[in-house]
Amino acid sequence: MQTNEVEIKTIQTTSEEEFIMKPYIDWCFKELMRNPKTRTGFIAALLRLPPEQIGRTTILENELSKRTEEEKQGVLDVRVLLESGTQLDIEMQVLYIEYWDDRSLFYLSKMFSSQLQKGESYDKLQKCIQVGVLNFTYFKKDNFCHRRVRFYDEATGDLYSEKLELQILELPKIPKEYHHPDGIIAWMKFFRGGNKKEMEEMAKGNAYLESAYEDLMEMSQDEKKRLAYEARERALRDQLALQHQTEKIFQQIAEVQGELDKAKDTLAETKGQLSETQGQLSKTQGQLSKTQGQLSKT
Repeated sequence: MQTNEVEIKTIQTTSEEEFIMKPYIDWCFKELMRNPKTRTGFIAALLRLPPEQIGRTTILENELSKRTEEEKQGVLDVRVLLESGTQLDIEMQVLYIEYWDDRSLFYLSKMFSSQLQKGESYDKLQKCIQVGVLNFTYFKKDNFCHRRVRFYDEATGDLYSEKLELQILELPKIPKEYHHPDGIIAWMKFFRGGNKKEMEEMAKGNAYLESAYEDLMEMSQDEKKRLAYEARERALRDQLALQHQTEKIFQQIAEVQGELDKAKDTLAETKGQLSETQGQLSKTQGQLSKTQGQLSKT
């Protein structure tokens, strides 16, 4: 089982005025995405476009339709429709999850196929992008913090279709030396969080991040929203503790299984030695019987 590297901590502050929510908590992230300006700035960074080219953004129903009762339900964190017709599913994943690559493909394909109703033409299909903001390291063989996955023809190297795309943002991999106020990594650093002063510094020089910071400050001072945030934070800590406990149990089971396998090997080796000893004993008994026969004859 994968060891969960995520830590969720409640920072102890000396003053209530210093409290600020952490954007990587999924409840807080979804609240931030309700602001059209914040959505526009983040999506512009994802698509590498000037924010003014994004146009209007609309939050859609987050439950994807099912064809049958048996079909698995798809529930998205933030589903956004752009003025161009492009749809984005933006997921903030706080805790490690197995098979994230398969899960993101499932959401992407569900979102893409759910666009058409019975009898509609395929040319109505619009581009769909699944964005995973991960507060853990999933791809451990490299240090790329931002991946853009598209579908290419293996034979020609040409882009097969521009209508399907995956983006994966791994927050723990953010390079420490990056200080530019624009671009996707600036947003990743903001989502990763920090103390009040650090968050304020991150937002400087970027009007869209400044808007997100103002929302974050307002939410942090709202008693009802803070209670909802802290409830979600506690639930995540409990879930993380349960995961750690489960991983510990699996590790103990693996250790016991290793000891059992070792004992089986030892038993098999002992049986082999016993069989060899029995063979030698049988051979000795045969020689003894032969000698006794010769003595009787004599």
